[in-house]
Amino acid sequence: MDVTALVTLDAVVVALTDDDPRLLVVDDEGMASLPSGLLDLSHDLTLELGLRRCLREGTGLEVGYVEQLYSFGDLGRGGRLASRPISIAYLALVRERPPLAGAGWLGVYDLLPWEDHREGVPQLLTGDLRPRLDAWADEGGGDRAQRVQLSFGSPWDGIRVVERYELLYEAGLVAEHFEDRGLASGATAGIPLRRDHRRIAAVALARLRGKLTYRPVVFELLSERFTLLELQMTVEALAGVRLHKQNFRRVIERSGLVEGTGERTEARSGRPAELFRYRPEVMLERSQTSLGVRYR
Repeated sequence: MDVTALVTLDAVVVALTDDDPRLLVVDDEGMASLPSGLLDLSHDLTLELGLRRCLREGTGLEVGYVEQLYSFGDLGRGGRLASRPISIAYLALVRERPPLAGAGWLGVYDLLPWEDHREGVPQLLTGDLRPRLDAWADEGGGDRAQRVQLSFGSPWDGIRVVERYELLYEAGLVAEHFEDRGLASGATAGIPLRRDHRRIAAVALARLRGKLTYRPVVFELLSERFTLLELQMTVEALAGVRLHKQNFRRVIERSGLVEGTGERTEARSGRPAELFRYRPEVMLERSQTSLGVRYR
């Protein structure tokens, strides 16, 4: 059977609400998937403009910050379709707002619950996933045990998001493992997305966590005025770990990335907190600026 290529533009649109990083998803025949659309070969001047058009038409959202994430085109990712989808994925950051009907927001850690270590190591990981991964590694031998230890061992490396998802996929601990094989799903972790969209989401989270170590993209998720506590909680939400308050504030003060506005919050109890704003001009003076996140 002849197979034709199908170029799609997929979007991982990230917002933050109540310290919960969330992704924009759409309904795809009763299952959630990332917003996606076909590239208009005749009219889309650039891939990015095509992506923005697809988002606008499919979800009603206009996005600001966008960067190309990765291309996905493995054989079989389209299931039994007569076409081979080649996906050019993008990462976008927005402040959450209501999309059109048929679209909504889904928590990143509902998809990847083993990645949220803000309250310590998740019980799902210690009580379920790690024992099953260790059993899978013992059964298969080779380098499985080493891969499991590198990705899931201590100290926790927050950037290894994709490696962890792929190990869980191989071990049959996520639903996509069974869906791709046309099998009934067993006991699996996290909410699945259509096709390989949860893997794309994992790539996006890894990209964001990596950027926390050298580029302050988190300000795209904050209001124009924010407190230092709101900034810290935003960074923690994406990093999936807690940060030491005083150390974080020292890093932010040295970076020069924010400045006080002279305004304060209207606190119902306790002292009003000072409001700050982002200074984007600082990034014109340096190529990298850390927000105090360190892995390993």
